[in-house]
Amino acid sequence: MNSSERRPAPRRRKQSRGSNVVQPSRLTAFDVLLAVAADEAYANILLPHTIARAELRSEDARLATELCYGTLRRQGFYDRVIESASHRATSQIDPPALAALRLGAHQLLGMRVAPHAAVSESVALARRFASQSAAGFVNGVLRRISADDSTVWIARLSDGVTDETELLAIEHAHPAWIVRAFRRALEAEGRGDELTALLQADNDAPRVNMVALPGMATIPDAATKNRYSPVGFQLGGGDPDAAIGDAKGALRVQDEGSQLAALALSRAREVTPGEQWLDMCAGPGGKSALLAAEARRSGAVLTSNEVAPARADLVRRALHPFGTEAIVWTGDGRRIGVEHPGSFDRILVDAPCTGLGALRRRPEARWRKSPKDVADLSALQAELLDSAIQAAAPGALIAYVTCSPHLGETRAIVSKALRVHSDVLESVDTPAVLRDIAGPIDLGDEQDAGAGAFRHVQLWPHRHGTDAMYIMLLRVADGTRR
Repeated sequence: MNSSERRPAPRRRKQSRGSNVVQPSRLTAFDVLLAVAADEAYANILLPHTIARAELRSEDARLATELCYGTLRRQGFYDRVIESASHRATSQIDPPALAALRLGAHQLLGMRVAPHAAVSESVALARRFASQSAAGFVNGVLRRISADDSTVWIARLSDGVTDETELLAIEHAHPAWIVRAFRRALEAEGRGDELTALLQADNDAPRVNMVALPGMATIPDAATKNRYSPVGFQLGGGDPDAAIGDAKGALRVQDEGSQLAALALSRAREVTPGEQWLDMCAGPGGKSALLAAEARRSGAVLTSNEVAPARADLVRRALHPFGTEAIVWTGDGRRIGVEHPGSFDRILVDAPCTGLGALRRRPEARWRKSPKDVADLSALQAELLDSAIQAAAPGALIAYVTCSPHLGETRAIVSKALRVHSDVLESVDTPAVLRDIAGPIDLGDEQDAGAGAFRHVQLWPHRHGTDAMYIMLLRVADGTRR
């Protein structure tokens, strides 16, 4: 676990004389924004702890979540606005003042907050955590920002820009390289005209989605079932934590796309009792839990592996309801093929990736990632898939999964594996498998111009309401390998 995941929010200074009292929701959001910027903390991990420590009521917790996540999703756009209004690069603004400015800009341009409240409380934050002079600076900048709405600011920042990608990056608050990557992935399906809808969906807050582990729980009567996952649902209201606690691990939060990725492997064909399954990159354990439930009811045995000890502990925690059935290894997945050749009948390679498919849930990720991350991770992804092929028994199924639609992390990895291992590896019609599980679903495969010899699945936030999960099923040939 990254040390920033455990670091508490910044210590709050005592209010200086003349400070305004800051609403708890804004103070909580500010604490997290500052930690994300200064310490590279992860908002999705830190925010719940900060909310709990502040003992916020449910409505205040919802406001803090919108303030924090909304600010982070559109941070690039707000930084452009701040630089224009202040005539100063954001790198030259002290972190507490910048966090207050970003929070204020989101309230002014992205929420229906009265300008007086947005400005005055942001100024109070700057005074409390920075200085009186910083408070004056924040006051002046936010007042200039508040003179125009978001549409006017987009037009102003876009003035003179002719590159379409850069225009979309400004309007939809995505780095230009991610816009280009999304366009290429959609165009590979013949669906390039969906780019704007995808960028818009990426800025929407996702609803909390849950899973009922099969054989251990059923979907609550009052819940709304997922469109595609037969074990997924959304609660109409109430506290999901209460439902999770009452179910003793049989109900848990999980994106519908993640559920479909696990089910594609477990339900691609009938299970023979005694099959050995492997989740090669299991942390933090969500897919492992679903696979463990599927394995239990079909007589298979699941082994979950995770390279990082702290994340392996999270996997053990996720598999706690399975007691002694849970087998968790801590080791490098790239070694499993060498150490356990031909041992597993089904293997999930949920490979480490850029996470570009989950930008709704990890809002700061879009501003931290770079094209270099794709190059670095693609080498690891290819090595993990090679290891899975070695570890697979004759006739075994492998599911290669990433929470990214970037072609360098999806098609390129699978294409190389099919080429290098053409003597033992073949593709499975993954859209057909998914339709058997999910029913009618638009996967773009009928128009997919670049899939080549294999048919895979790419889920999308704008089309399916899921994370942008990539799923490809592969089969290892029967018989002796060359």
